[in-house]
Amino acid sequence: MAPYANHLIEIPSVLNLFPPLLSTVPMQVFAAGVAQARGYDLDKPRNLAKSVTVE
Repeated sequence: MAPYANHLIEIPSVLNLFPPLLSTVPMQVFAAGVAQARGYDLDKPRNLAKSVTVE
């Protein structure tokens, strides 16, 4: 993969149970960086509606 990319996010080799857990934080940081680079407000996501449930 390295010849085709400028940057890589490497995740260590672990048991099959852990890769989703280990990749969550780096991917969230990556998504936040992309959103910030595009000028999106991270604290005000679009299409987010308040929902009130009355029981």
